[in-house]
Amino acid sequence: MNIILVGLSHKTAPVELRELLVVPDSRMGEALNRLMDHEGIREGMLLQTCNRVEVYAVVDHVEQGFSAIQEFFVDTHLSVSAEQLMPRLYCHAEDRAIMHLFRVASSLDSLVVGEPQILRQVKDSFQEALTHNATGVILNKLIKKAISVAKRVRTETRIAENAVSVSYAAVELAKKVFSNLPSRTVMLVGAGEMAKLAARHLVNHGVHEVLLTTRDPVRASDMAARFNGTSVPFEDFRANMHRADIVLCSTGASHYLIGPDDVERAVRARWNQPIFLIDVSVPRNIDPDVRQVDNAFLFDIDDLESHIEQNREERRLEATRAESIVKDEVEVILKWLQSLKATPTIIALRRRADALKQAELQKALGRLGTLTPEQQEAVEGLASGIVNKLLHGPLVALKSAAQSSNGLVYIEAARLFYDLSLPEHQSVTVEDVRDETDVTTVPPASKEEPEQDGISRQASGL
Repeated sequence: MNIILVGLSHKTAPVELRELLVVPDSRMGEALNRLMDHEGIREGMLLQTCNRVEVYAVVDHVEQGFSAIQEFFVDTHLSVSAEQLMPRLYCHAEDRAIMHLFRVASSLDSLVVGEPQILRQVKDSFQEALTHNATGVILNKLIKKAISVAKRVRTETRIAENAVSVSYAAVELAKKVFSNLPSRTVMLVGAGEMAKLAARHLVNHGVHEVLLTTRDPVRASDMAARFNGTSVPFEDFRANMHRADIVLCSTGASHYLIGPDDVERAVRARWNQPIFLIDVSVPRNIDPDVRQVDNAFLFDIDDLESHIEQNREERRLEATRAESIVKDEVEVILKWLQSLKATPTIIALRRRADALKQAELQKALGRLGTLTPEQQEAVEGLASGIVNKLLHGPLVALKSAAQSSNGLVYIEAARLFYDLSLPEHQSVTVEDVRDETDVTTVPPASKEEPEQDGISRQASGL
């Protein structure tokens, strides 16, 4: 069994092509069923976001699996030709596929490194695959591990702590000026998109009140309803600035709307409490001389961009630490996958031992004559105990050896010594792994891998 990945992302394809490959939620079940109908694909999951469309699968043969998924992409999206699609696709197998998945879930492969949305999208895609019975033991373990790796990255690094967008940088700076945002009031002057985004972030961080003003009173009222705030007539906003702890300005005006005198009056009316002004307008709408006013803190778009660049550099440093975590976790899952190669041999050995035990028990019970139920149970228990004790050591050693670089040598030797014949292709099932864990040391799910938020118990394959 092999793990593979085929997909495209913002790194290989323009948004126009990525959009054409998105499967609507209403057709996800149909798409997954079509994927699983391809010969040689045992398990599958379709991950799609605004920046990527990828299929992860467990297949019998790597190259056959690559071809099947490429065919799936073309057949599922008739508006895209093979000539358009094939040069944009990337294909990874085994450790490279696992590494890619862990990096995606940890937001190391995102357009904005450290963004939090991708983990939720991975969880949602996994749930869809579970719902339509497209995953099994291997993908269940792999995706759950990817989720736990992403959480470990967020816990052990600061990759998501520093703002890398103008709107969020404004919020980050506001939090430095005011330690308690839920008790603050923000005034939004104008209807620029960046200012609205910043206001939305501030609302999400619990600001107490939102005041809104634009030259269009109807639009101001609409925005007030959207932010659950209060509209202020545009001609009166300067007289009301003292009510705001944070003033966000983003209009299309070609001149300064707020000057030092306006801010001085507001500060005096605030009894010299600080006022924080953010000007994301181009050209600027707040006179830079406002910086000379005591207890007034002004940041314009260049200040925010400088702050963002510093944060990007910090994220790059944290990403280096995150990459090390991902690399370590890939090794863990590769050892687990390697150990599964011994599972068919272990199962065959146990079944052979059980068949021999049953055959010898029948002979012995036939010679012993009539036994009480208690006596028969004692004889059967003796036979089972001997078999289990004899098998325990070899099976534990075989499973452990399977994780080494010479694992296949040990597996072949066990098959030879015990005269075991196996089917050419034997899938590993949940029941197989559970049977095998009765007498061997299959590692349990680690403590950082509880049932994940929003993920069905179907995923608990181990």
